[in-house]
Amino acid sequence: QVTLVESGGGLVQPGGSLRLSCAASGSIFSRYVLGWYRQAPGKQRELVAIIASGGSTNYADSVKGRFTISRDNAKKTVYLQMHSLKPEDTAVYYCKLAAMAKDYWGQGTQVTVSS
Repeated sequence: QVTLVESGGGLVQPGGSLRLSCAASGSIFSRYVLGWYRQAPGKQRELVAIIASGGSTNYADSVKGRFTISRDNAKKTVYLQMHSLKPEDTAVYYCKLAAMAKDYWGQGTQVTVSS
């Protein structure tokens, strides 16, 4: 059983930066694949970035070069550092932990990019 709590969202101007955090419960964290997803109003939820247990990462083309996913296993936390934010990045951002039998999702945190 895992509980995920996102934080760090908010309102930011275009070109600005935010860092999202997702803190996980439980003692078995380092072995899991973690991901950040986002869902804009009227849009399908999409993958933003993933990080494997070994540290390898993959990004959606739309965020490559702007976003960085990282993890701190000691703190049981996964981060999404976002730079050069665009209005198109506006969405609710969710973290996901991929366990063996099921996926666990956080409650989401709102990111709004607007002038």
